[in-house]
Amino acid sequence: MSVNIDSRVVVPGSDDYVDAAWQLKERISSQEGVLKQRHEFFTDAYRRSKVHCYVVNDDLVGFAAVRRDGYILFLAVAPEYRGEGIGKRLVARVADDHDSITCHARTSNENALQFYEHLGFEIKRRIDDYYEDGGDAYYLKLGSGVGIADRISDLIRR
Repeated sequence: MSVNIDSRVVVPGSDDYVDAAWQLKERISSQEGVLKQRHEFFTDAYRRSKVHCYVVNDDLVGFAAVRRDGYILFLAVAPEYRGEGIGKRLVARVADDHDSITCHARTSNENALQFYEHLGFEIKRRIDDYYEDGGDAYYLKLGSGVGIADRISDLIRR
């Protein structure tokens, strides 16, 4: 798919793209059974985060909401845009600002786990009953400060 994808940054406190992000998250949730956050939790966390967005014709196709410590709260890419490197580029944008990146992924979310493993994330621990619905999670970490942005950049060039 060869399309022009624009990147945008939403600063903490802004509502830019929050509704589009919620809609994308809900679409993925209904299709794949992941990203099951409540609306209030999602919008509050989104507004407190720096959000990297990828947009095609003003439609949000991917986003990563990140806390100040490099923890990825939400990362989502529209199914029809997967395989185009958007997820890698989102993580690379986070790596530009942080020495290490962490996140949680549902233990049953094979797509996410394969994606993060491909980027070099390591499973640090399993957390039973992490999610509100009783789902288990892995806590994942990438980097220790040395070359994280370079490693991600190398992956993007592939």
